[in-house]
Amino acid sequence: MNYLAHLHLGGQRPGQLLGSLYGDFVKGQLQGQFAPEVEAAIRLHRQIDVFTDRHPLVDTALGRFSHTRRRYAGIVLDVFFDHCLARDWALYADRPLAQFTSDVYRALSSERQLPERLAKIAPHMMANDWLGSYQQFEVLEQVLRGISRRLSRPEELAGAMQELRRLYEPLSEDFALFYPQLQDFAQNTESQSA
Repeated sequence: MNYLAHLHLGGQRPGQLLGSLYGDFVKGQLQGQFAPEVEAAIRLHRQIDVFTDRHPLVDTALGRFSHTRRRYAGIVLDVFFDHCLARDWALYADRPLAQFTSDVYRALSSERQLPERLAKIAPHMMANDWLGSYQQFEVLEQVLRGISRRLSRPEELAGAMQELRRLYEPLSEDFALFYPQLQDFAQNTESQSA
C-alpha cells in the first residue's frame, strides 16, 4: 500500500498519522527513538506491508501486469490502490477526504523532527495536496514519473500508465475485494497491540 492507505489504516491521532508515514522512511529496529504511539504506528505499517505482500488477491492483481513490468508491478499497484481508495473514499471512511488530508498535513507541519527524506518531501506533499490528488487517475502519471527517478532501471516503469488504463477495471475489482480485508486486519492488529 502507498501513503494514503497507510495513513487511513494506521489511526487518526497525530502520532499515529506520523508513524503511518514514517514506516516508509524509517528502517531497522525501533528502540525508543520515537514516541510509543509513533513506533506502534510504524510497526503496524510494517505488518500491513507483510499482510499485503502475502495476500492472494494482491498476487492475482500483480499477475495481471505484463512481464516487462513485473519487477516494479508492486510499486505501480500500490500507487493505483491509493487512487482507488481516494476515488472511493466515502465507501471506506467516515469523514471527507479533504478533512482527513488536512489533519495529516497539520500533523506533518507541526512535527519539527521528521525523518530526513520525509522532511524533504513533506513541504511538496502539503503544497500540492499529494494525498487528495490521488482521486484523479491522470495524477498517477506524475507520481510514477517521480518514482522512476529514484529507480535503478526507470525504463521499466515506462508504459505503466497505458497498462493501468488497460487494467483499470480488473484492478479496481481486486482493490474492492482486498481493501475491506486489509481494513479488518489493521483494525484487529491495532486493537491487539493496544
